[in-house]
Amino acid sequence: MGKIEQFEDIEAWQLARRICQKTEKLFRTTPLGKNYKLRDQMERSSGSIMDNIAEGFGRGGNQEFHNFLSFSKGSASELRSQLYRALDKELISEIQFKELMDDCLQSENKIGAFMHYLRRSELKGIKFKKPGNE
Repeated sequence: MGKIEQFEDIEAWQLARRICQKTEKLFRTTPLGKNYKLRDQMERSSGSIMDNIAEGFGRGGNQEFHNFLSFSKGSASELRSQLYRALDKELISEIQFKELMDDCLQSENKIGAFMHYLRRSELKGIKFKKPGNE
């Protein structure tokens, strides 16, 4: 794991951003775009994956960051469930389902690994650093 100076450096956030992009593409290119309720739910849960990583990072403390990573991981699971609904309603293809499902599972794994790292880390986060100890 390289040095993380901003949330954009976090691999899990980068993957979450790609998930959002792929989800948006499904809205534009499949019948899913016309199912407004499911589309809106998927828009919120896919965005929540990346947004919670960013917000948790911005809080500056590892315990708070861990909590927000947990929310992010939950949103990835929520999106997986919504993908099943879209597949069952024949709004997306099996291939589209599998590709995004694989990304969601990878995202959950990366977030879980990061949570594990934070739990074991001696660092408390940037908001706990004393001035001059950078």
